[in-house]
Amino acid sequence: MDVDEVWRAIDTERAALAELFCDLSPEEWATPSLCAGWRVGDVAVHLTQAHMGLGKALVAAVRARGDFDRMIRDSALRAGPLPPAECARRLRAMVGSRRTAPFITPMEPLTDVLVHGQDVAVPLGRDHPVPAAAAAAAATRVWGTDFPFHARRRLAGLRLVATDADWAVGSGAPVEGR
Repeated sequence: MDVDEVWRAIDTERAALAELFCDLSPEEWATPSLCAGWRVGDVAVHLTQAHMGLGKALVAAVRARGDFDRMIRDSALRAGPLPPAECARRLRAMVGSRRTAPFITPMEPLTDVLVHGQDVAVPLGRDHPVPAAAAAAAATRVWGTDFPFHARRRLAGLRLVATDADWAVGSGAPVEGR
């Protein structure tokens, strides 16, 4: 995917997630997501923070004592809770923006919206399709980047194979799926 295609995929996903969030009941908003210790509403707030500036990011990193995962979670919890309509409004406002958080490429927000879209849709039993080309591009980025995922190390001995795209990485026992 070229950079324009990546941004179009991000915009499409942000708009779709905004629609999903508007449709959630308070009970669904409080449902545990696939992220351990996060509710659906926490994940939604996190997605609205993709434009966090360098100053806020540095303060959050210091507060979290350099723990990246803790920084992300704590930042979302400090910013929330927000109602579904406000998260939807903020996501819609980000559509068309080409701004990223400090030190990242457009591939990270793409990965974020694709993965977290599933983190909320799956436990809610909502169908939220992931475009195969965007998923393959994001998975390639995750596979090729050590921090913060360490995918090659964590998935050593496995060959990941997409069944809906021409994409495969790794070697060993095959793991297939969309």
